[in-house]
Amino acid sequence: MPFSFTRWRALAAAASLLTLIPLAVIAMGLLAPDAEVWRHLAEHALPELLRNTVILLLGVGAGVLLLGVPLAWLTAVHDFPGRRVFSWALMLPLAMPAYVMAFSQLGLFDFTGPLQTWLRETWGSSAWVPNIRSTPGVVMVLSLAFYPYVYLLARNAFAGMGRRALEAGQSLGLSPLAGFFRVALPMARPWIVGGLSLALMETLADFGTVAIFNFDAFTSAIYKAWFSLFSLPAAKQLASLLVLLVFALLWLEQRARGQRGYGQAGRAAPLPRARLAGARGWLACAFCALTLFLAFALPFGQILIWAAEHVASDLDADLLDYLKNSLLLAAMAALLVPAIALLLVFAVRRDPGSRMWARLATLGYAVPGTVLAVGVFAPVAALDNFLLERFAGWLPEGGSAVFKGTLLVLMLAYASRFLAVAHSALDAAMQRISRSQEEAAQSLGVCGARLLGRLYLPLLRGGAFTAMLMVFVDVMKEMPITLMTRPFGWDTLAVRIFNLTSEGEWQRAALPSVAIVLAGLLPVLLLSRQKPGV
Repeated sequence: MPFSFTRWRALAAAASLLTLIPLAVIAMGLLAPDAEVWRHLAEHALPELLRNTVILLLGVGAGVLLLGVPLAWLTAVHDFPGRRVFSWALMLPLAMPAYVMAFSQLGLFDFTGPLQTWLRETWGSSAWVPNIRSTPGVVMVLSLAFYPYVYLLARNAFAGMGRRALEAGQSLGLSPLAGFFRVALPMARPWIVGGLSLALMETLADFGTVAIFNFDAFTSAIYKAWFSLFSLPAAKQLASLLVLLVFALLWLEQRARGQRGYGQAGRAAPLPRARLAGARGWLACAFCALTLFLAFALPFGQILIWAAEHVASDLDADLLDYLKNSLLLAAMAALLVPAIALLLVFAVRRDPGSRMWARLATLGYAVPGTVLAVGVFAPVAALDNFLLERFAGWLPEGGSAVFKGTLLVLMLAYASRFLAVAHSALDAAMQRISRSQEEAAQSLGVCGARLLGRLYLPLLRGGAFTAMLMVFVDVMKEMPITLMTRPFGWDTLAVRIFNLTSEGEWQRAALPSVAIVLAGLLPVLLLSRQKPGV
């Protein structure tokens, strides 16, 4: 079939520009390199950035696998004390931004923190406590923050696995442990690799944690190049390398899966849980409890204590303004982004040829926020310069910007970053609407725009609500895009946390952190209601 544009394909292509333009701008950093900038980066930044990136990816990858896979196996196929609670509670770290966990862990375990202070007062020394301000400290925090990606997907795989797969292993004389490694683990490989890829992409995209730890990574280097060195070209060059790393990771993930099939052995009968009695059951309970304690209960409990200590002094008009700005930005994005996603899924339903454009439009979620901020700001700045030169007489005297530093730029960056989140929720809801329902509506004379309003919108309400909720919470937590592209004076809770932690004021950062964590609990609790086989 020759290539052609229908109106639906054109609509999907227009939506994809939200992501393709920023990515194209960043790609120009590789296609049109600045020799002087690259020479400076190669001498002073790249070796350390690449070394730190490799260490982070290897360390966090090992950490999330060592936590997520055993926890998923225990809660999905075994029964032990507390399993029903742990099965959903182990997802709670998803509600806590990694940068909140980072400063709470620093405040707890640093030399001046309560733990080491108590050890010195009680035992006279805390020299044996490992230094939290180190590379292993960053790896630990990110592993605790991102293991739920592996846990959730691996648990879905183990819980939905047909029991005949393990029975086949037992018939070959394999022990339960050998059956796990030789049967269950290979069958769950696509889900585990998918969760690992999400965790590693989040690691590459993380800005707040590495900034708090003062750990040199690409995201923090992009921010410093732009706002400390005032060099947008250097930021673009670093962003282009980071994009290259992200897409290399996506390619490796697809390559790892290959063309292998992972069908279930026999019917997908629920896997009967094996009872872990006695010491084994309590060991499983202790492992789950310790992970949950370190990844959620301890940091959240600490910020609650700090917030209670400072609520009288910090609950002021400024904090209410930060909360108002956060809520307003999140609400605007929660209306805009799902609306674009709705048009995308409807375009794909009306014209399946639009699916390629829909996939391109949702690439932004795999791209770090710092990269998208640069990719959105650069063309807007160029457009501003053009308008100021061409229409100087028509613009207010002394103006230095037209679109820069406006809510429009911020919303464009949000749409590019979070369109995939809204699209996935609405696309799943659209798949439940059968063609026969559409044909029945058309037989009654409902066509065109009326079909969207009379049939699809009522049936997509659940998916639309989920999309709005997820975008709302993601924008509440988003730090780098808001920090780098917000209008002047539009500080949010996330920006407030960044500013306070940059000055080492951990305790004062607790109150806005509590608000963000409580907002993040909403989708996690909804997600926990969909857990399999509990």
